[in-house]
Amino acid sequence: MVPPGGIRGGRPRLRGEAKPRVDAVPRAEAATIGKAAPAGEAATRSAPDPAAAKKRVLFLCIGNSCRSQMAEGFARAYGSDVMTPLSAGLSPAPIVAPLTKLTLAEKNIIIDDQFPKGLDVVAGQPVDLIVNMSGAPLSATGVRIVEWPVDDPIGQPEPVYRAVADQIEGLVMRLILELRQTAN
Repeated sequence: MVPPGGIRGGRPRLRGEAKPRVDAVPRAEAATIGKAAPAGEAATRSAPDPAAAKKRVLFLCIGNSCRSQMAEGFARAYGSDVMTPLSAGLSPAPIVAPLTKLTLAEKNIIIDDQFPKGLDVVAGQPVDLIVNMSGAPLSATGVRIVEWPVDDPIGQPEPVYRAVADQIEGLVMRLILELRQTAN
């Protein structure tokens, strides 16, 4: 039996105390993230919210079945400290390509819960950066757009998917390093 407080024989519990999830902020508080606190409220806050420093990055391709899903998977795995990644497609496919899932699984990145989304799904969410892999010209007011010329692997054999995944992984890693440098 574990005594109250989780201490057992002078040792803390292995899993520690439950921590609230950063993404579970109530809507009323979420609307104030990044805004200055009213006078008197500032003294009650001990540290800045780490979610406020994260950049919201939208990875965009044609079908949100291959390239943007790969980029979002790598970004979640490697850069969750500096970004909140999203992905979408200009013309969403019905499913995430099985070879996309297989290729990422080979790199220990599981995206089984992902599904193709259109711009309408992410339209209400503000973003700081759009990474465009669609090859289509894109413009957005007040948002930085970066073009990544990455070939679409849809319909190609596994080696092409692996090459595309390697290319996207390198580009995502460079983006993460850039975001980490600008955060400091």
